[in-house]
Amino acid sequence: MSKGLRRFLILVVVAVLLFFVISQPEGAADVVRSILAIIGEALSSIATFFRSLF
Repeated sequence: MSKGLRRFLILVVVAVLLFFVISQPEGAADVVRSILAIIGEALSSIATFFRSLF
């Protein structure tokens, strides 16, 4: 992937995220909470797996 295309894609992603946060802040907060909950559950599951090994 060329540097120009990569920069363009990053700019588009940032612009979409900013638009979403500005236009629907509650929806954006819900999305972030959901993502953090999924990550937390995944880390908890991994910790449980390693505790079960030992």
